[in-house]
Amino acid sequence: MTHYIGSGPYCYANSLAMVVGESAPPPAVIEVLTGSPFGFELLGGTLPLFDPYGWDPDHGLDAAITLLGARCARTAGGTAEVAEERLRAAAARGPVLVGPVDMGLLLHQPGTPTTDGGDHFVAVLEVDGGTVVFHDPHGHPFTTLPVADFLVAWEAKAVGYTDAPYVMRAGFVQERQVSAEDALRASLPAAERWLAGRHDRPVPAGTLGGAAGVEALADLAEAGLDARMRGFLAHFAIRVGARRLSDAAHCLDSLGLSAAASVAAGQARLVGSLQHPVVTGDDRVAADGLRRLAATYERLRTALASHLG
Repeated sequence: MTHYIGSGPYCYANSLAMVVGESAPPPAVIEVLTGSPFGFELLGGTLPLFDPYGWDPDHGLDAAITLLGARCARTAGGTAEVAEERLRAAAARGPVLVGPVDMGLLLHQPGTPTTDGGDHFVAVLEVDGGTVVFHDPHGHPFTTLPVADFLVAWEAKAVGYTDAPYVMRAGFVQERQVSAEDALRASLPAAERWLAGRHDRPVPAGTLGGAAGVEALADLAEAGLDARMRGFLAHFAIRVGARRLSDAAHCLDSLGLSAAASVAAGQARLVGSLQHPVVTGDDRVAADGLRRLAATYERLRTALASHLG
């Protein structure tokens, strides 16, 4: 399979790679280490996400950082004034991974402000007087915002999974040297657990995971997707879902796990093939594709379990 290389919404993986620097593996590897490719959830019964039941980027970042043999200081909460002081101090010592932030309130991006409440992550480089300078992995290197505007986005009021505002990670230290291959191998038991269905993580009422979630989304598609769900699938969920699975297939193949890699590659093709029917309104074709996808998550779990012995 030709490995996909190109743009896509990999904000936290790209931001972590930027903050860690030259020792970081490629963002594709970081994304797989977060566990994101290994499942599906229909959050609250209405928001389709090609990531595991109970997973979120904040939890995934912690997993990836640990697997890479690193540690950092994660801080959150407090007032806007306290958060600003914390960010200024940390950025004076090195780049800072900031997020989630509310993407719709990042006013350097065309079309903002919006009320979508999409989560996003950025790499802050410095706070210079009244200006925050940062790399926004959504295509904006060395962009700037007034501190007051940055703080509004950083409060992340509309981001559902964060337990506190003003989350940031700084002071990254490499405690032990870990190769990308070793980190990926160490991540496989967690990947299998995500696919099996973890229930130790909070989710909104009505959330469905795995095959049940995909089947429920297929039913919604067959009845006709509403504008909000169609837009979310077309602009974000399908794009990131197909890329995650493509990267998972590539990583699994690099480990010699050909059976698991083949399943993940097939999933990537199925998810990617949803883009055209969702955009053009051919919801019956989308529903058919989703039903073919539903059974593959257990096949991937079985393939991983066989490799784990």
